[in-house]
Amino acid sequence: MVGVDVAKATLDVFWRPAMRLKVVNSPAGRAGLLRRLQAVDVDRVVVESTGGYERDLLSELLEAAVPVAQVNPRIVRDFARSYNLLAKTDRIDAAVLAAFGQVVQPEPRPLQDEQARALRDLVARRRQLLDMRKAEKTRLQGPISPPVQAGLQRHLAWLDAEIASADDDIDRMIRQSPAWRADEELIRSVPGAGPVLARTLIAEMPELGRLNSRQIAALVGVAPFNRDSGKMRGTRSVWGGRAQVRSVLYMATVCAVRHNPPLKAAYERLRQAGKPPKLALTACMRRLIVTINAMLKSRSTWDPDLTANTAA
Repeated sequence: MVGVDVAKATLDVFWRPAMRLKVVNSPAGRAGLLRRLQAVDVDRVVVESTGGYERDLLSELLEAAVPVAQVNPRIVRDFARSYNLLAKTDRIDAAVLAAFGQVVQPEPRPLQDEQARALRDLVARRRQLLDMRKAEKTRLQGPISPPVQAGLQRHLAWLDAEIASADDDIDRMIRQSPAWRADEELIRSVPGAGPVLARTLIAEMPELGRLNSRQIAALVGVAPFNRDSGKMRGTRSVWGGRAQVRSVLYMATVCAVRHNPPLKAAYERLRQAGKPPKLALTACMRRLIVTINAMLKSRSTWDPDLTANTAA
């Protein structure tokens, strides 16, 4: 088991049981590490998500058929704390990643082709542009001088053009792929599921249609987790998952509980039972993503009976 702590300039490597390496995070440095990994039988390499610095290493390991698992840094840090490892350095993190891999056995990541990575980058870039536009519109509402106001308006016009361009690029990529085009048509057959949700799911949830309902709900972060101890029964809560997907799913569900009859009925039934609006909406989010998952698994268009029979 190998743990690799990725930084912008270096890779700290811990090779169980006790081998340590430090290599430069460059094509030559990664090539040297790859040769060493290929020379022996490696169960898997465990790497944290580090905001993009891990991408080149992941791609090169996957292309060389070296099993690699990408894991959530927060979960790994909680794992370290459970062993009373409170200090945090690159060397320690690499050893913790290797130990985490040994104990948890995270699932190796499947190879993602260049086209899928490009689509994911485009969807992420569109989201960044939307965030910038929102911030600039907020600034425009404040007490500002005319020159600053004019500059903000120019920037907003540029952002609008860039968002439109990103939408065109995403649309073109979806149209060029028969598989993505078919997935989008299935997803958009659900009342309330628009192009933003469909394309976000295609880009950032490649597991859709391959997992069961509980797994897909947990992956998004809308699966309720128990909080019980002895005779105490705590409030169920949702946490974790893919925040960006969840935020888009939330907005789609707000629309769906108005225009999707089974979801509307489920929401109203939960509210009449005294459930808070947020809880009722989260339950409907789970219904919506589970329904879409079932549709992609069976390759069938939306069926109101399927949504109505989906457990909340």
